[in-house]
Amino acid sequence: MVYVRGVGVLVLMGLIMRRTEPQPDLPLERYRSYLLLLARAQLSRKFERKLDASDIVQQALLQAHEAQGQFRGNSPGELLAWLRRILANALCNALRDAQRAKRDAALERSLEASVENASCTLEAWLACEQPSPSAHAARAEQLLAVADALASLPEPQRDAIVLKHCQGLALEAVGEQLGRSPAAVASLLRRGLQNLRERLAGWESSHG
Repeated sequence: MVYVRGVGVLVLMGLIMRRTEPQPDLPLERYRSYLLLLARAQLSRKFERKLDASDIVQQALLQAHEAQGQFRGNSPGELLAWLRRILANALCNALRDAQRAKRDAALERSLEASVENASCTLEAWLACEQPSPSAHAARAEQLLAVADALASLPEPQRDAIVLKHCQGLALEAVGEQLGRSPAAVASLLRRGLQNLRERLAGWESSHG
């Protein structure tokens, strides 16, 4: 066998081939509803008519697809964190374009923190709903399941839940955002959460 500085050529070729093997694509489409949930939590009424959360999420997923070779994590939670950073960047670009402003590093950091806070608020709510260790272990999967279920709710119910449990707003503040009374918001939340639990019943039974 021919050696190069003590390393067999066949061994060296094997190492090179292993390092250059293409990595499988990340299942990015699975995270669309989750990212859409976080994007909607960031867009104030001021920008709702100018910006479409679905378009922003699509752009974020395209960026993630192009950059997936840069992802170095190993867990679903790390992938979620990586996607949140990309979403924050896409939100910043969309807001900057809507305002015809220059790049704003402070805005970018603020949006990244806001997206993280929305996700943490949602996770804290889920932890209160299901505080068992098994639920904690499947938190990333649960977040995705909740996001999918929320996407299927009637828009008023979904918006009320997003504002209350992702943004952490009080009933009065949610009412101001939605143009409804606190009593009407409470009714939306009650019906929305009941519908959400029904949609999640199958997932909970299979992950209990």
